[in-house]
Amino acid sequence: MSVAMGIGLYGLTYLYPVYLARVRGYSALMIGETMFVTGIAMFIAAPIVGKLSAKVDLRAMIATGFAGFALGTWLVVDLTKDWDFHELLIPQILRGFCMMMCMVPINNLALGTLPPQRLKNASGLYNLTRNLGGAVGLALINTMLNDRTDLHILRLRESISWGHQRAEEVMADLTRLFSDDAGQGALMATKQLSLMVRREAMVMGMADVFLALTLIFVGLIALVPLMRAPPGGQKAPSEAH
Repeated sequence: MSVAMGIGLYGLTYLYPVYLARVRGYSALMIGETMFVTGIAMFIAAPIVGKLSAKVDLRAMIATGFAGFALGTWLVVDLTKDWDFHELLIPQILRGFCMMMCMVPINNLALGTLPPQRLKNASGLYNLTRNLGGAVGLALINTMLNDRTDLHILRLRESISWGHQRAEEVMADLTRLFSDDAGQGALMATKQLSLMVRREAMVMGMADVFLALTLIFVGLIALVPLMRAPPGGQKAPSEAH
């Protein structure tokens, strides 16, 4: 669960800025203005989750958190090049709130079964698993994104080859648009069409990654019943964070 939290924490923090920068062309400031919603959601959720953790079964909270994670990534599966702040608002709110819904109970369940003298070492190892999940998750996400983008580029090329009416119409429109550039209209049109194909392929690749993350989070919900509640109540150990 901690490794999966690392993937959700760091992986999605990587994917959204990549989309906003490479596809939407946002600056660093615009990306920050779009993504600050997640931080606000975490800030609001922290005290609520803290109170719930003393009253609700921690395993139910984890299941709810990962279900919200899965819903947030599922909503982005239909990603297009036109998505901006408004389309990403709900997924980011779900991510921020559900991250806290998962993080606090997982801390308690992972460390709440240990005697106090072992908490310091256990806390270090526990944090290591989350960071390791983030590092491995980022590598896998980036690898999958590159592979799926390349695959979609190959598939899209079949739709823009000569003989396809729509592709030829777009090419003709672009050629006319660049016709005044020193006789380089056809060359500029070809370059622009290539950039459009690569952009669409990247968007489709990102949608595939979000689908894979959805399946991971859904799969984790099935593992929640295997977890044991800490004996002696729900109180969080002092070294949990």
